[in-house]
Amino acid sequence: MKEDVLESDIVILGHIAKDIIEIDGKSQPALGGAVFYGAIAGSHMGLRISVITKLKKDDFPILEIFKINGINCFAFPAEQTSGLKNIYSSVNMEFRTYEPLGFAGLFKKEEILDFKTTYFVIGSILAGEVNLDLLKYISKKFEDKLCLDIQGFIRVRDKETVIYRNLTQEEKLEILPRINILKVDQKEAEILTGKKDINEALKELIEYGSKEIVLTHEKGISVNVNRRIYYFPWKNKSSFGRTGRGDTAFISYLGSRITKSPEESLRFAAALTSLKLESPGPFMLPLNEVENLIKKEY
Repeated sequence: MKEDVLESDIVILGHIAKDIIEIDGKSQPALGGAVFYGAIAGSHMGLRISVITKLKKDDFPILEIFKINGINCFAFPAEQTSGLKNIYSSVNMEFRTYEPLGFAGLFKKEEILDFKTTYFVIGSILAGEVNLDLLKYISKKFEDKLCLDIQGFIRVRDKETVIYRNLTQEEKLEILPRINILKVDQKEAEILTGKKDINEALKELIEYGSKEIVLTHEKGISVNVNRRIYYFPWKNKSSFGRTGRGDTAFISYLGSRITKSPEESLRFAAALTSLKLESPGPFMLPLNEVENLIKKEY
């Protein structure tokens, strides 16, 4: 007999990470990944959030953070726990380099549980968590609900570093049409299209078949939907919470998008993420602070 289908507003699939954040040579440990930054932001929006993750059994106690924040967590054991060393200079917090610390491996089909959900988000940290075969399986299981952060297909471990690689034309045609809402950042958009101009990159990416493209960049957040581009700037006063920006922006956009228009959702995501950017760690502020920032700045 089939188990009851679980219910959620957003399901996020991805590794939780034991990261190190280094700024100007000073390091400190931190949790990371879309399942961490995105899920906690979503839970503080009042959404029903579920995460599917995998990590070393010895590290399962770190999952208590999900219970504390009212998030349903479905975890599977792996030989390693994923992690990245994020290396920044305080002079420019926009760009960073990475060193891999561990990798929990490829998800299995049987780990993709049955959910009744508005969005199913593939929020991989690195390539290899979800391969093309598994993506095809998930897209059939969650047809018209699938969202993807493209970093999980183009950010690759290469010995002692992490590099970006472009998708082949064949891979673009296999992956992008299956995605309802695609998330890219400035660097990824340029790699995929060869275009530095954000709007030109968005115009090219939408032609591959995703319904919406969300793009985070140095100045703010943009979306291309129905071939119309919207944009809102960041309004943060500092950037010491830079790590997790994309995850926070994507999930806050999706959470708002459940009930609101693309433009309204983008404005909300810009404001919420601006507040998150000012402090390390996930967004955990009262929503009235987001509304106050919208009234003041947008």
